[in-house]
Amino acid sequence: MTSPGRYHLLLTTSGRPVQHGWWASGETARRKLVGWIGAVGNMPEPQITLTDEETGTALATWPTES
Repeated sequence: MTSPGRYHLLLTTSGRPVQHGWWASGETARRKLVGWIGAVGNMPEPQITLTDEETGTALATWPTES
């Protein structure tokens, strides 16, 4: 079985998962993150998280915590 990729993006709206994807390249995953930010439109309470599945580290979240 092959790994889906090291970098995982998760989009939630109002706390419910609506989209996710995995990429082997961190650069590709970050480009996808930017694209997803532009695509959330008027979703209620959108949240996007980019995680390094190998280390368990959250690399980016949007919107960012202030």
